[in-house]
Amino acid sequence: MVRDLAILTAAFALASALAGLLGAVNLGTALAFGQIGFAIALVWVLLRR
Repeated sequence: MVRDLAILTAAFALASALAGLLGAVNLGTALAFGQIGFAIALVWVLLRR
């Protein structure tokens, strides 16, 4: 369970950071991409079980 939470947290952080580095207009936009990355990682974690 801890590994799954780490994967989800890392996906959110990496997607947000990547969006920021690639020129997101503001922090809200970068965090929206973070949520998308989190959702994709969550589906992957759920389907893996």
